[in-house]
Amino acid sequence: MPKKNKPDKRGFIYSTDPNFSFEEEKESIETIHPSQQKLKIRLETKHRAGKAVTLIEGFTGTAEDQQELCRQLKNFCGTGGAAKEGEIIIQGDQREKVLSWLLKHEYKLARKI
Repeated sequence: MPKKNKPDKRGFIYSTDPNFSFEEEKESIETIHPSQQKLKIRLETKHRAGKAVTLIEGFTGTAEDQQELCRQLKNFCGTGGAAKEGEIIIQGDQREKVLSWLLKHEYKLARKI
């Protein structure tokens, strides 16, 4: 038998206010122009069973734009990868390819390799 008052994702069970409604907090992060992005490229092998991955950090923008940038980099490098938690992960040591692609498309780097 299901419980009558189940807590939701936020932990609320019941409100005595008849006009109560949850207000969704939406962050309006806009993607800034590539020339204003300050990206960092680095190689990492920790927590990846000794496999090397190229990390691109510092992207400021929407998740959709980050996914699109990840897709373009993966396509250019010819490898797999993912966009997770504000980082773009490209499989393998692809630092030189990623650097050349980002510079060609006018991205600014905070620190070179």
